Amino acid sequence: MTRAPSVAVLGAGSWGTALAALIVRHGHSTTLWGRDADAIAAIDREHENHRYLPGIVLPEGLRATTDLAAAVGAADMVLVVVPSHAFAQTLRALAPHRPAHAGVAWATKGFEPGSGRFLHEVADEVLGVDVPSAVVTGPSFAKEVAAGLPTALTVHSDDEAFAQAVADVLHGPAFRAYTGDDMLGAELGGAMKNVLAVATGVADGMGLGLNARAGLITRGLNEMLRLNVAIGGRPETLMGLAGLGDLVLTCTGDLSRNRRLGLALGRGQSLDDAVREIGQVVESVQTADEVMRQADRHQVELPIASNVRDVLHGAITPAEGLRRLLAREQKAEYPSSLFD
Repeated sequence: MTRAPSVAVLGAGSWGTALAALIVRHGHSTTLWGRDADAIAAIDREHENHRYLPGIVLPEGLRATTDLAAAVGAADMVLVVVPSHAFAQTLRALAPHRPAHAGVAWATKGFEPGSGRFLHEVADEVLGVDVPSAVVTGPSFAKEVAAGLPTALTVHSDDEAFAQAVADVLHGPAFRAYTGDDMLGAELGGAMKNVLAVATGVADGMGLGLNARAGLITRGLNEMLRLNVAIGGRPETLMGLAGLGDLVLTCTGDLSRNRRLGLALGRGQSLDDAVREIGQVVESVQTADEVMRQADRHQVELPIASNVRDVLHGAITPAEGLRRLLAREQKAEYPSSLFD
C-alpha cells in the first residue's frame, strides 16, 4: 500500500491553519510552520489558533513548529500559504531544505509587489522550472474550511501528476478539489477578484443597493476575462472556481477582508483606519496597482479596477469613482465579441 504523502504547510494565518487542519483530517502527516513562537506553541499545545481562528478546535494530530528546516525537510509536499509580499522570501528560505522529490504548491493570491510578476514566475526563478509547482485557488473562506463546511476549489499546474497529487491531499468528504492546467488564468482570477471585491464593498457601504452590486460583479467578471485573454489565459478558467466562484464569494461574503475594506471606505472611513480595524493583510491594497500594471502593459481598459486603484491611493473619493463609472458613454455590452 502506498504511503500517504506528508505535507508541510508554511504560514500559520487563518488560511494556512485551515488547510493544515483539513489535510490532517484526511489522514496525512502534516506540520504547520509559522514565525510567531507563542502562537505556534499554542497551536501545538492547545490545538487552537487563538488569533486567526478563535474557538475552532484543530486536530490533535496537527503539529506546529517554528523550525522551517525540520518542517520542510520531512515533507513529501510543501504548501505555501503566506501573503504575496512574503512569497518570494519564503520560497528562498525553504529552497535549501526541500527534499528533491517534494513539489511546491501555494494557496497565496496576488502578484509579486513591485515587479507585478505572477507567483508561478517567481517560483520558477527561485526553485527552478524542474520543480513541480501548483496553485491552489477558488472560493474558500478559511473559517468555514476549518469548521468542516462544504467547499470546492481547484488546483492548477503545468504538471498534471502534481496537480492530481495536491488535489488528492485536499479532497475529502466535505471538500472537493478539481484540477486544471492554466496557472496564468487561475492566478489572475485569485488576485483580481480581491480588487473587485473592494468595489462591491464600497457600493454596499454607500448604500447603492443590490442592483449596483450585481452590475459590478458582472462587469468586473468581464474585466477579468478581457485581461485574462490578453495575457494568454483561457476564458473557461475564469468561468469556473478560480474566477467566477471566487469573485462571487469575495464580493458578497462579509468574511472577505477586501469586501470589508470596501465597506469601510464606502462608509467614509480612511484606508489606514479600515486596514487597522481588519487587523490582517488586505491583499487588494497592493494588488490593485499590479492589476493596472498588467492592464497598461497589455492595453486593456479596466474601468472598475482603475477606480479602485485611485480610491485606494486617495486620488479620488468613492463618490467620485462612482460618478466616473456612471459618466462613461453608453455602448453595446459586447460590441462584437466578449473580448473587444
